[in-house]
Amino acid sequence: MRKQFGMPEGEKLVNYYSCSYWKGRVPRQGWLYLTVNHLCFYSFLLGKEVNLVVQWVDITRLEKNATLLFPESIHVETRDQELFFSMFLNIGETFKLMEQLANLAMRQLLDSEGFLEDKALPRPIRPHRNISALKRDLDARAKNECYRATFRLPRDEQLDGHTSCTLWTPFNKLHIPGQMFISNNYICFASKEEDACHLIIPLREVTIVEKADSSSVLPSPLSISTKSKMTFLFANLKDRDFLVQRISDFLQKTPSKQPGGIVGSRKASVVDPSTESSPAPEEVSEQPTSPASPLNSHQSFCVQEVPTASQGLLKLFQKNSPMEDLGAKGAKEKMKEESWHIHFFEYGRGVCMYRTAKTRALVLKGIPESLRGELWLLFSGAWNEMETHPGYYTELVEKSTGKYSLATEEIERDLHRSMPEHPAFQNELGIAALRRVLTAYAFRNPTIGYCQAMNIVTSVLLLYGSEEEAFWLLVALCERMLPDYYNTRVVGALVDQGIFEELTRDFLPQLSAKMQDLGVISSISLSWFLTLFLSVMPFESAVVIVDCFFYEGIKVILQVALAVLDANMEQLLGCSDEGEAMTVLGRYLDNVVNKQSVSPPIPHLHALLTSGDDPPAEVDIFELLKVSYEKFSSLRAEDIEQMRFKQRLKVIQSLEDTAKRSVVRAIPVDIGFSIEELEDLYMVFKAKHLASQYWGCSRMAASRRDPSLPYLEQYRIDASQFQELFASLTPWACGSHTPVLAGRMFRLLDKNKDLLINFKEFVMGMSGMYHGDLTEKLKVLYKLHLPPALSPEEAESALEAAHYFTEDSSSEEALPQEEQEGSGSEDVQEKRGEEKGTSSPDYRHYLRMWAKEKEVQKETIKDLPKMNQEQFIELCKTLYNMFSEDPMEQDLYHAIATVASLLLRIGEVGKKFSARTVRKPRDCATEEDEPPAPEPRQDTARERQPPAAGDPQAKGGGDMHLGKVPQESQVVVEAGSGEGQGSPSQPLSDDETKDDMSMSSYSVVSTGSLQCEDLADDTVLVGGEACSPTVRIGGTVDTDWCISFEQILASILTESVLVNFFEKREDIGLKIKDQKKVERQFSTASDHEQPGVSG
Repeated sequence: MRKQFGMPEGEKLVNYYSCSYWKGRVPRQGWLYLTVNHLCFYSFLLGKEVNLVVQWVDITRLEKNATLLFPESIHVETRDQELFFSMFLNIGETFKLMEQLANLAMRQLLDSEGFLEDKALPRPIRPHRNISALKRDLDARAKNECYRATFRLPRDEQLDGHTSCTLWTPFNKLHIPGQMFISNNYICFASKEEDACHLIIPLREVTIVEKADSSSVLPSPLSISTKSKMTFLFANLKDRDFLVQRISDFLQKTPSKQPGGIVGSRKASVVDPSTESSPAPEEVSEQPTSPASPLNSHQSFCVQEVPTASQGLLKLFQKNSPMEDLGAKGAKEKMKEESWHIHFFEYGRGVCMYRTAKTRALVLKGIPESLRGELWLLFSGAWNEMETHPGYYTELVEKSTGKYSLATEEIERDLHRSMPEHPAFQNELGIAALRRVLTAYAFRNPTIGYCQAMNIVTSVLLLYGSEEEAFWLLVALCERMLPDYYNTRVVGALVDQGIFEELTRDFLPQLSAKMQDLGVISSISLSWFLTLFLSVMPFESAVVIVDCFFYEGIKVILQVALAVLDANMEQLLGCSDEGEAMTVLGRYLDNVVNKQSVSPPIPHLHALLTSGDDPPAEVDIFELLKVSYEKFSSLRAEDIEQMRFKQRLKVIQSLEDTAKRSVVRAIPVDIGFSIEELEDLYMVFKAKHLASQYWGCSRMAASRRDPSLPYLEQYRIDASQFQELFASLTPWACGSHTPVLAGRMFRLLDKNKDLLINFKEFVMGMSGMYHGDLTEKLKVLYKLHLPPALSPEEAESALEAAHYFTEDSSSEEALPQEEQEGSGSEDVQEKRGEEKGTSSPDYRHYLRMWAKEKEVQKETIKDLPKMNQEQFIELCKTLYNMFSEDPMEQDLYHAIATVASLLLRIGEVGKKFSARTVRKPRDCATEEDEPPAPEPRQDTARERQPPAAGDPQAKGGGDMHLGKVPQESQVVVEAGSGEGQGSPSQPLSDDETKDDMSMSSYSVVSTGSLQCEDLADDTVLVGGEACSPTVRIGGTVDTDWCISFEQILASILTESVLVNFFEKREDIGLKIKDQKKVERQFSTASDHEQPGVSG
């Protein structure tokens, strides 16, 4: 397979299937190969070959459909093509695997942690035999995700196995058929009927597991008892002995814990809330932990030194008036509490409660205020994480206190905007608790950090639970129940917005087109979904929706949103613009009331919308929920997940297109490339970054992509990746010398010395070679042979001349301060590299940087520093290599020999003039010419791009060796460039110095200018007077010799063939197309295919 499609050794084949690819109306029977990063198809039929390779990250649409033309087919769509595959033996399995792989690719685009998931996949040693191992791993991963989502378990929980069985349910005296799931820390049960029964038994709660006696009525029974005195009876187990052994193994690994933990505590808090201590706001510095607080049971683990709110803020700031004084509302609330207590008696209380249709019915009727915090913890799964991480929150608070970041700055800005109408957040106690929870979470998950709307949700969580409980509820929300909602690009909310649009088309078709025309969906859905209606509805009504959300997930939010649109359909159809539609919806939501609430009404910020006309009639929240379930209850969690996958492809690819347009707009208009060329270059640049992630790179700095950075900084490449792109895109091909030139270009572009360049820097480098006139292109070439482009190793032989150069700063563009400092200290460079890759981005820094770039005046040729002899020798060598494959090769060699001879004589003349003056600071060199102070070896080794061992470029990579001395008045001067070779004065044999690519070109150049025979790649001709005492034979460089850019330009202008060469227009589009064809073949591990590996 790798050989067939040109894949590197690191690519992993998952599976392959026989199918047909429809090319036009003709099916091509062949094989579909699914690898971790690519979809490939190969067919050879009747002499016609089809070879397709599509990257998963390029797919914008993937769906299974059936039409008259394509029966039972899989439709794959990218930005530039549509593919149809059909005639599968098992289309369901194939499509499921394709979905998984495409989803993995989208995770990689969203966050580079996705690449870590890819690295965790097993790597088949023998692909033929072990292909199924990789597929089994992906199948297991899919089952794990489904298992964790179904039972709201922590992210690190791994499913060990599942088996069919029956569960005895004492509340209705039935044996319910279903599936038992066993993982490291939990035993779970799900009935075949969706609402019949769900059960979660944490192993930490299990006390006894025993095999009961089998009978014809109850075959293979298994009894499990817990610390809460509940006993669960499973039967009809196929392999009971093995199951008991697995449970026993996991129980031995489960850490022991004293009984009577949080469950008893929460019960006590419900029965006798007056025993809880209620500290006054001013006592926040030394707040005692109440017996009902979960922190109390964890005191032995971590002594609480940080002040935390030990109970829900609602209890602290609400006047404790007796229920009797509240009249009908109080009686209703008391009835709700009694209903739940009866439910607890029949179905159990705590994590091990039987969850049935009756549980959902109770939730829909509204959870009483006194039980809301406990049940939120239970239904969201936050309880489990809090129990298994005692003291974790306290430790986080201690670590994050006093730490400053961009997230903490945003948190401080939003603290006083979080439910300012509620008395709990009108004083320092509530604000301080909110600050601690949000900061602790930002410290726990820096990928998300802080996102707007988190403050509103967290403030409501704090009303009903302690700080630690609110923290774990926030973890459950951000990391499990609302995945990717609260990142910098709110991808999850955009995905669910797409689902909402799709559901509107399905359920409300007559309204869908109107909503699209008005553009309302995108405006309303983000505010509704991100805050769970808390910011658009009165508080006491919105919390009822939050009750249902914690029990049923996003399904409830979508149902309520559809019900709101349905209730306002007539008015919305009559709206003429977005503002009018938003007003209609805002007025409606503001009048959704909770008539059963026992809390005092809190003024709602949207009340202003009801001014003017008569306000709409009040809508009861429970009636709205009832309608939403009656009309839209056909929504299933599995369907929503399927739709999420489809929308995620669309949303992430749309965000990638937005990023591409933003980056292209950030490129100066005078760059020379068209918009289309810039977009193509961006895709090639991005593909190179992603390829380094795919195939086992060791580039630590480039391996982490931070989506929170500005678009321009998100994709960056290092020197070796740039070298590959440079070799395929440059118009200045130099044979074996190309990697050396690429390394110099990279150092020239890497202004901040972090060993990475972004797209803008990359395009600037490409533009310098492709666009502009002769002068501009020569300026780029000239700068490539001056520091910082010329590395310290390449200029090593010029160190003896360092004392000659002055500290005069008349350089081309004085290096930015950070660059000058960076060249002197490796530690500073490394620190900057780390900051650029990992620390919180300072957007003000980027604004200042871009403003500074706009202010930079265009440099003139007079700003360029002069070039010493060693640098000039390097320039001549580059030019010789550049001409080696040109059709005008001989003429170009003749011209450059003439120009080189002339320039060397000009340099000699200039030296004579300078020799007459007194020794003083001169202006023939600048601070930039001066070789940097010797740095630590490892730093210089990083900047240099050494050729591979045994490669011809190792000999021709930059050293100048002594060739054959001509008979006339020409002198061959050798100059060691310090590429790590031996002594510069050591002559090499002809075989060692010949470059097989350009050997035939170096014959007699001209009898009038220079004469040479067998001139090798690493030989340089230096013209001078025969008796000149300043030209030293034997490998030393003339330190008093220098030449300016104007002199080089003037000399080249005398040779028309050189002028034509540099003014020749090159089409980068053709090179980009070629690069796209071969980009997948570059592997950091190996550039050679294994002959025995094939699909």
